[in-house]
Amino acid sequence: MRVTGNMVNYYFVCKRKLWLFTHQIQFEETSQKVQLGSILDKTSYVNEGLHHVAMDNQINIDLIQNWQTVHEVKKSNAIEPASFWQLKYYIYYLRKKGINISKGLLDYPLLKKCVKVDYTDDDRKQMEKYIADIKYICEQKKPEKPHLMPICKSCAFYEYCFSK
Repeated sequence: MRVTGNMVNYYFVCKRKLWLFTHQIQFEETSQKVQLGSILDKTSYVNEGLHHVAMDNQINIDLIQNWQTVHEVKKSNAIEPASFWQLKYYIYYLRKKGINISKGLLDYPLLKKCVKVDYTDDDRKQMEKYIADIKYICEQKKPEKPHLMPICKSCAFYEYCFSK
């Protein structure tokens, strides 16, 4: 099973969302918040490096500068730990491909904020554990039951999970 950057992000946001996404139950195409994030991604940092670098149908990096710094553009820092590990996954993946990325940056254009993300050997070891857990979750026959969290109300899956 291939693990994508979105899957790593969803692992930290909601394991149910991760399972639904990997089983082609997706509502994000119709989400206005997702569409806004896509527009922000396409219009930010347009003259700074390579945009939308896709590899092996597994990762899709928002921006790479000089093949040394990976950027992930986000609308908000509401789920920053998920974004943090998604960016680390891109670094992990590129390093496995022999591309020695030195750092990552989480960019929040609307907040006019940028957060540096370092990558260590401990991160690599932890990422391998997360990847194994992601695969385990996705191989289950059913998703876990929904657990209402503050982030749920802004999720494209909200009605699916909590409508009766």
